Amino acid sequence: MSDPISHECGIAVVRLKKPLGYFYQKYGNALYGFDALQAIMTKQRNRGQDGMGIGCSKLGMPPGLPYMFRVRSTESVERIGQVFEDERKEFKRIARRIDKQRKDERDQEGKEFVSFEDDPDAIKREFEMAGEIYIGHLRYGTSGDFGKGALHPYMRRTTWPTRTLMVMGNFNLTNTRELNEIMMKRGQHPVFGTDTQSVLEEIGFQLDEAHTKLYHVLRDSGMPGEDIPQQISEQLDVTEVIKESAKRWDGGYSIVGVIGNGDLFAMRDPSGIRPCHYYENDEIFAMASERVALMSVFGVNEEDTHEIPPAHVAVIKADGGMTIQPFIEPREFKPCSFECIYFSRGNDSAIYHQRKALGEQLVPQVVKAIDNDFEHTVLSFIPNTAETAYFGFLDGLRKSRRVVVKEALMDMLKRGEFDEAKLDDLVLRNWPRGEKIALKDIKMRTFIAQETGRDALVSGSYDITYGVVTPKDNLVVIDDSIVRGTTLKKSLLRILARTNPRRIIVCSTAPQIRYPDCYGIDMAELGKFIAFQAAISLLRARGMSHIVMETYRACKAEMRKPKEQMRNAVKAIYAPFTDEEISERIAQMISPEDTPWHGTVEVIYQTIPDLHTALGAEYGDWYFSGDYPTPGGFSVVNQSFILYCEAKDGRAHEALL
Repeated sequence: MSDPISHECGIAVVRLKKPLGYFYQKYGNALYGFDALQAIMTKQRNRGQDGMGIGCSKLGMPPGLPYMFRVRSTESVERIGQVFEDERKEFKRIARRIDKQRKDERDQEGKEFVSFEDDPDAIKREFEMAGEIYIGHLRYGTSGDFGKGALHPYMRRTTWPTRTLMVMGNFNLTNTRELNEIMMKRGQHPVFGTDTQSVLEEIGFQLDEAHTKLYHVLRDSGMPGEDIPQQISEQLDVTEVIKESAKRWDGGYSIVGVIGNGDLFAMRDPSGIRPCHYYENDEIFAMASERVALMSVFGVNEEDTHEIPPAHVAVIKADGGMTIQPFIEPREFKPCSFECIYFSRGNDSAIYHQRKALGEQLVPQVVKAIDNDFEHTVLSFIPNTAETAYFGFLDGLRKSRRVVVKEALMDMLKRGEFDEAKLDDLVLRNWPRGEKIALKDIKMRTFIAQETGRDALVSGSYDITYGVVTPKDNLVVIDDSIVRGTTLKKSLLRILARTNPRRIIVCSTAPQIRYPDCYGIDMAELGKFIAFQAAISLLRARGMSHIVMETYRACKAEMRKPKEQMRNAVKAIYAPFTDEEISERIAQMISPEDTPWHGTVEVIYQTIPDLHTALGAEYGDWYFSGDYPTPGGFSVVNQSFILYCEAKDGRAHEALL
């Protein structure tokens, strides 16, 4: 059983630059770092995670005392605070026990009483979650084991701090099988099907190698054994360890690791697919998947935050020294476009404007679809994450409408005629009308939720506004993306149909999702995409089913090539059809059945050129275009089609393990 792929997970890091006593003296809080970690994780709870893990590492602990800890929980995203509160209850329990001991010593021996909560050194020694380094992980579990054991951070314990390792990340590797084979050739025994374990063990192996080399040099120089650990810690080149570890990795990733001696590292993939932001001042270094989380928690401006560059690793040594260096050659910059479309918090300035631009780009298609009939059109959005795009869509419609009104007014002036009835028609009766039709009152990402029970969850998550839409109206709803279409067909469109419009037009701010993602998002099984199903349906309807078998053979041939030479053979499935033809078939496939409503459904998708106009030319579009940024992507898409044709379940990158 494989571990859940780390789809769009949230990561958080807090590294204190001062001892706990400093924060106690300045803020009255020796657990300042612990509180900051909770705040950063809470600000990223929008990602809808189903589990979490936190880790703590203590600097300078003497031999015999533990120095690295973790807590993991399958509590829902809404209960992040409860997990931290449970730890604080443990802190209070320890405080009561130690304070009682100290009071007894005061009464019996006359010792001065100092409360445990006023003793930062004791807090660090006695409370597991009191240290200088904190890491936190919010998980999207979408396959495999959803239990606590599959949660990040992962740990690799030894009796040597410089070989002990704790790792977490927002990532997915496409070539775990290759990495496992490399480990087996060394004589290691990897756990198959676990890309997280592969990352942990590969970094751990290289860490062992670097440690052992330093140990032998220092030992052979005659250095006393008790002095060797400190020297290894100081001389350990973490950047070099990462260079050796990541040589063969293929995927999208932001990975954070803590070594037991107190060295911290954070690395970002060569294409910059996964995001990684940081902020630092004289007191702390903090990191998060989302920039706005850092801005909100620490009250700083956008320019105070930074991104780790693609193909770079940031290393903070135990003594506080920091470097950011390349660990591999960068590839073409291809950040994940779904960070903008769907996942990241919309209050980030860049994300907000990008989402508005995505909505605005849909305007020409919608105006054409409703034939400029705004009087009989109600505009809305679903789900909540599409709200910002909806605002941009309304802005674009108003701009478009103003142009029409201006041209009509200028024409009146030229003719020297003032037509009051036409003016009323232009301004009063035919102006874009926005309403909130669907109200989602439960925070849940339905396309990413486990498939069992998804439809019931959706149906129970939404209410609708009655008495706004009439049987003469078009109901236009902005959606951020349409992946499988099942949520629309079985739940959302049935809910919207209760308003009894003449026609429902669903507008996706994302283009048609035609190909698997293998770098993080839960869009991995080709046969479940509604766009793919529509293309297959059209091939069959037009007597072109032979293309399916031809594509199957082509994918098989591609899989025999070195991955660097592979191409995307699945493009042949879509080649015979226009985007509009596929959209029309999708509309037919998702139209709700067995309902009293007899209206029609139309689906409008963003075009890929308009996507890049809104987001930027550099943003990745492989799930739409099939043009993958790494060689592993092509092996995944071809393998995914093979699995589909062979009627085998599972994600292609898992089949390649």
